Amino acid sequence: MPLRIILATTVLLALAAGTTLAATGGLPLGPSSSAKTRTFKGYYDGHKDTFLVTDVSNKAQAAAMKINHSAEIGTVKAAPPQYFIKGTAAKGQLSVFGSEPGEADYNPLWEEFFVTWKPGVTPVLLVKDDQIKSLAKSKKVTLKDAHIVLNAPITKVGK
Repeated sequence: MPLRIILATTVLLALAAGTTLAATGGLPLGPSSSAKTRTFKGYYDGHKDTFLVTDVSNKAQAAAMKINHSAEIGTVKAAPPQYFIKGTAAKGQLSVFGSEPGEADYNPLWEEFFVTWKPGVTPVLLVKDDQIKSLAKSKKVTLKDAHIVLNAPITKVGK
């Protein structure tokens, strides 16, 4: 085999190996594969983000959602909120995030809060965490800290 072909082959193999290491951040993660995973949508600042749900600190919730139970993540403090609307809600209502990737306080762990509309108040579509906090301040919704931490990384930021 001519030296030129050997060198070209060596360079291509080195580049391929480097690309694999670069794609995994230099971590030897092992072989990769693709798998179907359930994803969900939630609002942040008026647009929809896509997220996964993998672990939760509440055993009953883990069993109900068929995900991993991790009591340890329940000890995490200052996780951003994820708001879940319970009871009556506007059509098309999804959960609402308190942050997203690119924000200084983003974390894939979320403190669950339940939002409930007060009797006599007509629900509107909630799409921003500031909107929820404002409605709570004006006593149109109640916020309840569930004291549950959910591991739900956002995998795609919408616009």
